[in-house]
Amino acid sequence: MKRINHLFKMSLLLFSVLAYPQLSVKEMIANEDQYKSVQIGYSKTTSIVFSYPIKSIDKGSDEVLVQKAKGVENILLIKAAKRHFIQTNLTVVTSDARLYVFVLNYDDDCPDLNVKAVNSIAASKDVLFSLENENQKKIEQCASLALFKKNKIGGYNKSKYQIRLELNGIFIYQDVLYLRIVFENKSKINYDIDQFRFFIRDQKKSKRTASQEIEIEPLYQTTSSAVIPYKSEVIKVYALEKFTIPENKYLTLQLIEKSGGRHLELDISSDLTDKVFPIEAFNMDKF
Repeated sequence: MKRINHLFKMSLLLFSVLAYPQLSVKEMIANEDQYKSVQIGYSKTTSIVFSYPIKSIDKGSDEVLVQKAKGVENILLIKAAKRHFIQTNLTVVTSDARLYVFVLNYDDDCPDLNVKAVNSIAASKDVLFSLENENQKKIEQCASLALFKKNKIGGYNKSKYQIRLELNGIFIYQDVLYLRIVFENKSKINYDIDQFRFFIRDQKKSKRTASQEIEIEPLYQTTSSAVIPYKSEVIKVYALEKFTIPENKYLTLQLIEKSGGRHLELDISSDLTDKVFPIEAFNMDKF
């Protein structure tokens, strides 16, 4: 068994040398034990948590089941598809241009249940993405800047059921708008968000006239938390592709409560172009 493990490690090292020729064989042999070893089982699920969204997954064997956790982008779920599988590997690429290599071993008695990828060695930082993926980290950085910017706008809020929804900041960098939204819960009951959506809609017309609405899907949001705790305020930034509000239309922010009836809609009908604050390029250099 030790001989098999040794041969597997040497094969993994050979692959790494061929894929990343800037590393010498001597360096790779010195680092062979630094690849994160993860014990996984057949009856239990292992979670690997990454700092950035997962962009690519490759498993070395069909005897291992791998999928992203539902509703999130940075958690990977792993379990054995077959008991006592032969040692294999897992390769993961994240949106911050890092490539992680894990060695997977079978252990149904004491599997690793929660693994933080930040504690593992990234095999390479030289991952080249398409333009779309290259922009992901920049969008996250801009959203963080917009979250803490002091610039504010007023007059765009809606309150009902002791819940307040407010748009208090609009920022732009290149072709992406960043909307800073305040969710306030003044009630004594937690507010669970089922949906929060953006629409461009026609202004209200007679029932005989067909109405049109276009939903705008966010590119990113600063937190995926779907709970507004009672007696508290939560601020989020949503990144949206650049848009303007045409004449006779308005922007709707729709908030729907899960298993409840405290729904709110905030309509914004005025031209927002003069209320947009640019995120200066020099601020990006701080990241």
